[in-house]
Amino acid sequence: MPSPAYQRVILKLSGEALLGPESFGIDPNVTTQIAEEIAAVHRLGVEVAIVIGGGNIFRGLAATARGMDRGTADYMGMLATVINALALQDALEQIQVVTRVVTAVEMRAVAEPFIRRRAIRHLEKRRVVVFAAGTGNPYFTTDTAAALRAMEIRADVILKGTKVDGIYTADPLKDPEATRFDSISYIEVLEQGLKVMDATAISLCMDNSLPIVVFNIQQPGNLKRAIMGESVGSLVKG
Repeated sequence: MPSPAYQRVILKLSGEALLGPESFGIDPNVTTQIAEEIAAVHRLGVEVAIVIGGGNIFRGLAATARGMDRGTADYMGMLATVINALALQDALEQIQVVTRVVTAVEMRAVAEPFIRRRAIRHLEKRRVVVFAAGTGNPYFTTDTAAALRAMEIRADVILKGTKVDGIYTADPLKDPEATRFDSISYIEVLEQGLKVMDATAISLCMDNSLPIVVFNIQQPGNLKRAIMGESVGSLVKG
């Protein structure tokens, strides 16, 4: 059997990935399916860390648009990511994958505070690590948190799981003429304003030559195929 193309990865999941057919909250069936996908690559010996969003529960920017203070709204969004991280931890541990939730906002009763060397040690000990609460600072997205954590733990790649099978010239759900990129550069993503990750995250990845694979997490087996180096979704690189 061929070896995985990546040995240590950051999987970036939006909060909406846990929605399933629901319009709010967490669908246990979807959470279980994602946990099984993660377990399959973990069994290959790949070190897996996850950054998860909170948009299925609370979206800071939407609240800001309705008049809430941006800092307050962003902190509320960070708390939503912790709820999602605990749900994913539970789903993983039910299938015997040892998992640690690590938060950028300290809340010792439910999770560990983020300490870079300790997080790396968890990965070396074959534990899945779920990073919650973004960067711990308002005005930064969980995309930026994924890029930052990837640098800190020296990940080989960011795998961004979405609802679509890659990066398109426009939203493929709205524009039937949209075409998919197999590969695209960081500069092209920024110049074309493509909604892959926010500009801060893309710039951070570009500065550190960290590749990003954007793929459909809802398609069973896609995560494993991406980690094995197969052509799944779209690749962002220099």
